[in-house]
Amino acid sequence: MAKSLFWLSDAAWEALEPHLPRGKPGKPRVDDRTVISGILHVLKTGCRWRDVPPAYGPPTTIYNRYNRWSQRRVWQRLFEKMAAAGPVPDELSIDSSHVKANRSASGSKGEFAEAIGRSRGGRTSKIHALADDRGRPVAFALTPGNTADISMAIPLLGAVSRPKRLLADKAYDADSLRNWLKQGKVKAVIPSTASRRTPYPLDAKAYKRRNVIERMFCKLKNWRRVATRYDRHAQNYLSGLALAAIMIS
Repeated sequence: MAKSLFWLSDAAWEALEPHLPRGKPGKPRVDDRTVISGILHVLKTGCRWRDVPPAYGPPTTIYNRYNRWSQRRVWQRLFEKMAAAGPVPDELSIDSSHVKANRSASGSKGEFAEAIGRSRGGRTSKIHALADDRGRPVAFALTPGNTADISMAIPLLGAVSRPKRLLADKAYDADSLRNWLKQGKVKAVIPSTASRRTPYPLDAKAYKRRNVIERMFCKLKNWRRVATRYDRHAQNYLSGLALAAIMIS
């Protein structure tokens, strides 16, 4: 096998295979491990679907599997199942990161509905994410790039089991979030903004551990189709994000 090609390891395949769709009527599909390896190769290298190496099979087969399973949320459910496995982490970190939308992602009549926003920096999307204390993705959401970080905090946290502590930067210093965390008996490790007359106390030692989510975003953006958005539809981009998140976990 060429070293430049991406192939699922035995360990990765053993983790993924039990969660794949089964028992669907119709013609038996092409080997899942080969096709998924081809999809991951495209996501990793950022190449066009038509340029996928022939070792993975026909490009149309690779793209159609990715697109159809995207529309059925197969890739996202796969991530959700794997992220929910294991014990509930005591500590979660939350943050967001901008992603530049390539011109191939533009042109839709409802760009905002497809999570593409406009600002001085051009067209962008924003990934909102939660990471555990080991820097593994736990949950994420996609919004237009001009969406405020704080707007997605409670929806993201409401989708997972509540931790004992939440680490976040000043963008999340809002009374609405602090009160929500307090009601759920979650300790807020969030520095106060300069506008607060009476700053909240901060656990500085715990706050230093927030860098795990920064490192997580760096790992995600090593996947070129995550670092730059080429997909016109938000659902397809989220699918690539879900697969990359599985692979770095």
